[in-house]
Amino acid sequence: MKIQLIAVGTKMPAWVETGFTEYQRRFPRDMPLELIEIPAGKRGKNADIKRILQLEGEKTLAAIPKGNRIVTLEVTGKPMDTHQLAKSMEKWQLDGRDVSLLIGGPEGLAPECIAASEQKWSLSNLTLPHPLVRIIVAESLYRGWSLNNNHPYHRE
Repeated sequence: MKIQLIAVGTKMPAWVETGFTEYQRRFPRDMPLELIEIPAGKRGKNADIKRILQLEGEKTLAAIPKGNRIVTLEVTGKPMDTHQLAKSMEKWQLDGRDVSLLIGGPEGLAPECIAASEQKWSLSNLTLPHPLVRIIVAESLYRGWSLNNNHPYHRE
C-alpha cells in the first residue's frame, strides 16, 4: 500500500522539510509515504477566498489516483489515538487500495475535497498550522506502522 500526503502549500521552511523527510525515509518499501504539494492560491487583501479554495480543491482532487481511499485532515474529523490509527492502517491495507491523505491550506480544504473523503481524521481540536501537520501526520503514520509491525519505535 502506498500512502500519499497531498498538501496545499509549497516552499516550506527547512525545519518542515527536515522533519517530514526524517519520518518519510523510515517507511518500508512496501508502504512508501509520498508527498505531493499543491500550490496555494495567491492570497492578498482583496483575495476571493472562495474561488482560491475551489481552485486548490480542483488541483488536490486531480492529484489523487483513481480508486484511492481519500482521508481528509480536519478539525471536525474523528480523533484517533495511536492504537486506533494503527487499526485504521490495518484496515486500509486489507482494503487493497492506496491511500491519499489531504491537508488543506490556511482556510482548510475545499468542500469538494471533504465531500470526496471516505474518512475524516482530526489531529486535535486545535487549529494547527498546515506545515506542522505534515510532520505530525508523517510521525503518527510511522508510529502506527511500527505498532502494527512490532517495531521498537513504539513502546508502551
